[in-house]
Amino acid sequence: MTTRDFLGNGWAFPVRVDAHGRIALARQERDIEEAIRIILLTPKGQRVMRPEFGCQIHELLFAPNDATTAGLAAYYVEEALGMWEPRIRVVDVIARPDPDNGARLLIDISYEIKATHDRRSLVFPFYRIPGEPEDEQRMRAIALANAQGREV
Repeated sequence: MTTRDFLGNGWAFPVRVDAHGRIALARQERDIEEAIRIILLTPKGQRVMRPEFGCQIHELLFAPNDATTAGLAAYYVEEALGMWEPRIRVVDVIARPDPDNGARLLIDISYEIKATHDRRSLVFPFYRIPGEPEDEQRMRAIALANAQGREV
């Protein structure tokens, strides 16, 4: 068994059929990258049998595109990957507003594959839905309170 065998195989995401009519598989590094996307695209509570699976970033859907939202997004991403993807070590997560699209945050994720010590990076685009200014202030307060474990 080689070190790369520990990286694993899994269904490709999105699920599709390969040239032989079988479920397409993602292997090794590609499987890890697709697992990261699945974790980040899944809102917590969406999976009935595993309600804690996923990422809280979806709570920021209506939040303003500012430094607070970027900080919370980076925190939620790092927390989710640390919990649900044991094959990697998160090195850094930086979230920043996309200069070309005011409704989008670009989340730069640097990670290391533990089995191979291979450092990789991924840019995850998170699309927000801009709201009214007073709605954005309320959403910021709710997201901040959630991050601090307080009730609003």
